[in-house]
Amino acid sequence: MPADAGRVRLSARVRAARVTAFSFPVAIAAFVVLALVAVGLAWRISRRDLPRQRAFTRLLDAADALESRLRTARSEIEAITGDEDETVRTALQEMLRQRLWLQQHGSTAPVRKLEEMRASIDQARARIDQQLKLVERARSAAP
Repeated sequence: MPADAGRVRLSARVRAARVTAFSFPVAIAAFVVLALVAVGLAWRISRRDLPRQRAFTRLLDAADALESRLRTARSEIEAITGDEDETVRTALQEMLRQRLWLQQHGSTAPVRKLEEMRASIDQARARIDQQLKLVERARSAAP
């Protein structure tokens, strides 16, 4: 066996050791980068539905507030007139229809549609509040 053969084997081992020593930090760095990218993507995906959740929650809160005001209006009107008002009953039925629609389509509805519904409900509640103020004034003015 020639003397150079031992040197060739030795240099091949040294090169293999260099590649292995160099590859380990590179592999760790690549793993860290991939892990950061995966965490970033997971965070972004979870944040994508956040505006919808906020809009949905605000809509449900507005619906609850309107329903509460409608029940108050119904009891106030019944106290004055002695019978149930058809307008309040119709409004409560409409609230039920909206809640059913939300149950069926709320998770896929565009955020803009949810916000429009909330604005509509807020406007209806403001009108009910005005009517209740008028009822209260009439009540306090009556002997």
